[in-house]
Amino acid sequence: MLIRRSIPAAADTPVALTIGNFDGVHLGHGAMLVRLTEAARGLGVPSCVMTFEPHPREFFAPDQAPTRLTSLREKLELLERAGIERVQICRFNFDFAKTTAEDFIDRILCHGLGARWILVGDDFRFGARRAGDIVMLRQAQQRCGFGVHVMTSVVADGLRVSSTAVRDALAAGDVTQARRLLGRPYSISGRVVRGDDIGHKLGCPTANILMKHNRPPLSGIFAVGVYGLGERALPAVASLGVRPTLARDARPCLEVHLLDFDRDIYGAHLRIEFLHKFRDEEKYADVETLKRQIAIDVNNTRDYFSSRARNSLAQNG
Repeated sequence: MLIRRSIPAAADTPVALTIGNFDGVHLGHGAMLVRLTEAARGLGVPSCVMTFEPHPREFFAPDQAPTRLTSLREKLELLERAGIERVQICRFNFDFAKTTAEDFIDRILCHGLGARWILVGDDFRFGARRAGDIVMLRQAQQRCGFGVHVMTSVVADGLRVSSTAVRDALAAGDVTQARRLLGRPYSISGRVVRGDDIGHKLGCPTANILMKHNRPPLSGIFAVGVYGLGERALPAVASLGVRPTLARDARPCLEVHLLDFDRDIYGAHLRIEFLHKFRDEEKYADVETLKRQIAIDVNNTRDYFSSRARNSLAQNG
């Protein structure tokens, strides 16, 4: 997958293009990407996604911006998995925010990207002060030589699929609902780094995952699957939050205890899939109480994966 971070003065080839933030790359995004790749194959041109970094709302009002579902790296991995051939990352800053709707069409879409087929959502707006809309884009079709297509919302279980709906599900601890909206378990990726070694002292060694998420969209104690240490996911229990019994600051951290695993994995890049939430974080009166609860969490995780294995055998048998 070709990744570009600057808009060229002239495109090297025409593309089929879609535009958006694609945070989470949920089922609605997935439907857009399928339609995009099909159109690209039909036209014999590369499929291209234009996305923004940071999210415009993070740029204008960082304290009020929604939590991210995916880091940029995670988003790019999901786009590549969907078969996208090119990604144009637009650095959202003051200069980009001042781009007029007319300039966005002529300089970026027509000349810079060579768009020949454009797919947007039914609420798409663009340009300074969001002055551009689908009507304006369609008025430029003949002049610029592209076709404009609109994707309506995708509905799952009677609910409009959106990044907001995924965030709401995760904030409520409903990882099953989030999975329905995403079309896959929610996951966080990161590299294993050295922590403060508290897990070892508590009798439950953990892998500390370096997150790009300063405000992760969920918290608590979870059964998780860990990818990146073999061909299959490894079962584990994860704690995601601020460790209220032990921590002196309020920075969230992701700690993962792999069941029946004893290898040095510092530096490994892992993907943690959240499968089931057991409970919220709690602040305990002392470390001994915390150790007892950790033992319960580990046993609950073993029971969870044993139950999954039994159900899988029953369904396949």
